[in-house]
Amino acid sequence: MEPVRTCVGCRTRAPRATLLRVVSQDDILIIDEGAVLPGRGAWLHPTRECMEAALRRRAFGRALRVSATVDTQTIEQYPFRNKG
Repeated sequence: MEPVRTCVGCRTRAPRATLLRVVSQDDILIIDEGAVLPGRGAWLHPTRECMEAALRRRAFGRALRVSATVDTQTIEQYPFRNKG
């Protein structure tokens, strides 16, 4: 049985292999493409719509349990694809 995770952007559940893992290191959000970085992770569909929804709802701070404001510049520059 394949692991299932919830996208922090659209809140739908999807197989882990279809989502990107995002972690916070020193209050900077980093895309963990290999899903190997230590620490708590948040999962996101690799689409611009889900990334924007997660940023608008400030979902990363809650999902990653980070009390400080997280720097989102790194993930905003990631080449997400648009939902088709």
